[in-house]
Amino acid sequence: MKSMFQTWLARLRAPLKGAAARNAIDVKAVIEGSLRNAGLLPATQATPAASNDDTVIEGECHVVEDRADTLHERSDSKSSESDAGSFSAAGFALGSDSRGYKLFVPAGFAGQQLPLIVMLHGCTQDPDEFARGTRMNLLAQETGALVLYPAQAQRSNGARCWNWFQPGDQTRDAGEPALLAAMTRHIIASNPVDPRRVHVAGLSAGGAMAAILGQEYPDLFASIGVHSGLPPGAARDVPSAFAAMKTASTDAMPTPKVPTIVFHGDQDKTVDPRNGANVLGASGTRNSATGECGRRYTRTMVTDSAGLVRAEHWLVHGAGHAWSGGSSEGSYTDALGPDASREMLRFFREHPLG
Repeated sequence: MKSMFQTWLARLRAPLKGAAARNAIDVKAVIEGSLRNAGLLPATQATPAASNDDTVIEGECHVVEDRADTLHERSDSKSSESDAGSFSAAGFALGSDSRGYKLFVPAGFAGQQLPLIVMLHGCTQDPDEFARGTRMNLLAQETGALVLYPAQAQRSNGARCWNWFQPGDQTRDAGEPALLAAMTRHIIASNPVDPRRVHVAGLSAGGAMAAILGQEYPDLFASIGVHSGLPPGAARDVPSAFAAMKTASTDAMPTPKVPTIVFHGDQDKTVDPRNGANVLGASGTRNSATGECGRRYTRTMVTDSAGLVRAEHWLVHGAGHAWSGGSSEGSYTDALGPDASREMLRFFREHPLG
């Protein structure tokens, strides 16, 4: 028992230190979440509470252990392999342009066609850091999916941001969208991927680029996830990019061409939270409900004329510019929020191509 307590305490230190820097409520949430994960408290269910004009949406709170995994820790050019799958590095070129990438392939799914999730990191990040922070590889092993992490080159952007704000990187068959689409097709052709279940998600600049890919390549990507990002066309150069990040546009934004799930913290000081709502455009019938999973959130469902869910918007209350439910082993993560990675995978499963 002493050993179990010491292990639990060691795993609690990192998230507890970060919570203490914020406030006592965060400390309480971290401790309760860790106790539930250890089986010492019952699991928490989300508690929807809709207004008179809203539909109550049932939700589930998932508590994920905050720990590093060895398959995430390798950042060299060799393949890291274990019973939890392999995570290997390679490169891809389209004409004179090229990018590196890392690919996670889960173990135990031989002979099966699996979904492919393309994950676009945020500024200053790399594939290893993004994998650690989102825990996407751990969940991909659990559910059966390949995960592709393209790496932005510093020569293309000094802060390693995807260039979502440059006109040459915003359209089909041009710039970074063309390169990322071609890299995705290469992975589909050379791995056991189900072409009807290819999805793309990203954080911040990566989220903005994911939105562009969904708009420009609806024949390739079945659905998209945008975390703390911006809609296509929000900027046309560096000055307008900073303006859009600081104060979201009030102009009408295009309706996504593919099903879209959005996460955004309402205390995001880097990208105005209204950008998250703008990603979804203005069409569809909207029903909202609130819940709690470490942090409170408002989840809005957007349905089409046939009553089918086309989009979800998760506004996480009290969260900043960080991946909701992420691991402290990565950067730009918030361990207290609902699990964005798990919810995105759930949404992706519900929306195959066509």
